[in-house]
Amino acid sequence: MARIVAASLVTPCAVVGLGAVGSRVAHQLTSSGVPVVVHDPFVLADIDGAPDAQRVFAIDDLSSDRVAAAVLCGPAPHGAIARDLINRGVNVISTTDDPDDVHAMLSLEDECRRLNRSLVVGAAASPGMSGLLAAELSRRVDIVDEIHVAFHGTGGPACARQHHRALGGDALGWHDGEWIERPGGSGRELLWFPEPIGGKDCYRAELADPIVLQRAFASTQRISARVSATRRDRLTARLPMMSPPHAEGGLGGLRVEIRGSKNGQRVTEVAGIAERTAIVAAAVAASVADQVIGRGATAPCGVVVLGDGQLDDEALVTAVIQRGVSVFEYIGSGS
Repeated sequence: MARIVAASLVTPCAVVGLGAVGSRVAHQLTSSGVPVVVHDPFVLADIDGAPDAQRVFAIDDLSSDRVAAAVLCGPAPHGAIARDLINRGVNVISTTDDPDDVHAMLSLEDECRRLNRSLVVGAAASPGMSGLLAAELSRRVDIVDEIHVAFHGTGGPACARQHHRALGGDALGWHDGEWIERPGGSGRELLWFPEPIGGKDCYRAELADPIVLQRAFASTQRISARVSATRRDRLTARLPMMSPPHAEGGLGGLRVEIRGSKNGQRVTEVAGIAERTAIVAAAVAASVADQVIGRGATAPCGVVVLGDGQLDDEALVTAVIQRGVSVFEYIGSGS
């Protein structure tokens, strides 16, 4: 997605962390006319596709007189960095998928409001795109009772490590108005993702989606999240990773299902994505940063999760699609 804009009129955006997601975020923002500054103490080479990005060598160099927003793309935790940047007047967009990290940033609500700053939590594929798809599907029904998310694949090494830990942790779910915990690796379900992924066995895991989705859809009675896994994944989940993760995983998949009622009848709506995880996460993060910067003083004040309506969720879905991510919808097998 390209937009013609005078770069000198746009306040720069910082990208912190230049892995599989961060490098793509920097590229997408510069391609759409947003000046970018980058920070990653472990990456010294120029960013592929974003040669005009300016490098800063210390996180302390980022403040409101230099950047309007910062996209945190490095491994968790993001909480301490987010707090520091907010106190320096910078809006923050975090791509974290770590449940503890999400809880830490949600607790910054009062601080964000006091400083009139935005903190967007979980602006990636899952959570992130999962909330946008849930919001899109929810517009087709009168009442949403249930939201169920499933994810397949991983992005960069940090994402792969988080996926590994998630299967060995305690899975959080929202059930009839209460939080419940179940062992990771339990609750097997055969779920279908868009082709060419197809059917995958998916299991409960320690994921952040239920936390952010319950915040966005507070009246929903049941929320769950699962990841695809093999028998080996489940057996080794509580052990150290046996081999180093790949620089970027293969094809990833996201499946969002909502259940509710329309005109008094029970209905189910399903949407999904089949794409490299880092591509989806970067498209979401870049689209959110673009909207936050574009709204300027009218950007939401406080903690934001995607799907809660504080940002224009419908416009974000459109922006992600324009950035090259295809969204598929299940329309049934009947005529």
